[in-house]
Order: sequence, then C-alpha cells, then structure tokens
Amino acid sequence: MIVIIDYKMGNLGSILNMLKKIGVQSIVSSLPEDILQADKLILPGVGAFDNGMANLKESSLLSVLNEKVLAKKTPILGICLGMQLLTRRSAEGRLEGLGWVEADTVRFRFGKEESTLKIPHMGWNTVMFKTGSVLSSELEDEARFYFVHSFHVVCDREENVAGKTFYGYEFSSAIQNGNIIGVQFHPEKSHKYGLRLLKNFVEM
Repeated sequence: MIVIIDYKMGNLGSILNMLKKIGVQSIVSSLPEDILQADKLILPGVGAFDNGMANLKESSLLSVLNEKVLAKKTPILGICLGMQLLTRRSAEGRLEGLGWVEADTVRFRFGKEESTLKIPHMGWNTVMFKTGSVLSSELEDEARFYFVHSFHVVCDREENVAGKTFYGYEFSSAIQNGNIIGVQFHPEKSHKYGLRLLKNFVEM
C-alpha cells in the first residue's frame, strides 16, 4: 500500500488518480497508523517552504516519518515542494527542512544573458536522468515533464543527483539518497511520462 501524506499542501487527488491507473492500492492520509503500515510514501507539495514545514510539524508526523524513512528505510517520493522539504533549508523561508538529503533549496538566479527567462519556471521541460536511475526505466532519453517552481535544489554531492534539467542553467530536477527520492516536476501532471515514472517508483 502507498500512502500519500496529507499535510494540506499538495495535489492529492491527481496523484491518487495516477496511482489508480497503475493499479496500485493507495490512500491519502495524515494518520500515523496508516503511515506506519505503508509500503511506500509520497510527499506531495505546492506552496511555500515554511508553510509546508509548519504543517508537517503541526500534524505531529515528523517522528513517525523519521522512523519510517530513516530507521525502517521505507521508500519515499517527494514531489515539487515535497522534494524541497527533503533538504536542510530553503532560501524561501526560515524554518529548517527535514534534512534527509545533504542539499539546500535556492532561488533561480539568472545572469544578463538569461534575464528574459520568467520565474517561476513553468511548463514542459526535459529531464536527463542519471544512467541506471530507478526512476528512468523505460523512459525516453529526454522525457518531458511539467514544472512549476521558482526554487530548485542544490546537492552537496553529485551522487545524490538523479536527474538534471536546463532552464537558464542546469539544475537538479531529481535527487536520490538511498530510499529517499525527490522530483522537482509534477509526475501527476505529466501524462504518459509521469505515469511511467510513478510506476518505476512503485516497482522499486
């Protein structure tokens, strides 16, 4: 069973529908007992970093998530803001992130040559996955996904970068630290490519 974590910050219904298309048993829940029984977890997210962390803390789920993800090594997929919350901190806010990946979240900074690029980065863009990434099975070399974000993740170690995208410059659009995975794009809005990526996560 896959549990989509409900902390009032994500496109829960869209993700649930995509998982139903794959034929996977999944539920949306904020109950600790459901999270503890999950085979895999999805942490969605749309909105501001501090709001997301505050909601997680208020939901009293942090200790449960730390037990499942860090101690029991349950696979988790962070989506968009959910990916950014996996990092230590964000330039968008003041609160500490989960810190499960050695990385920080920063705002897009463009030079003069890229000054015409709009923020947020919004729309379809390609993702170049690292060879052998668990996310990339049966995906084309430059599969396209849907993005909406003004901030992106910078990893301390290249080994934690699972995929890259170019928007003014190259940034990490997918990350992995063992059982902890994050994607900056929205697979639930990315049609056949998103469906395949979610299936790859399910089949990990």
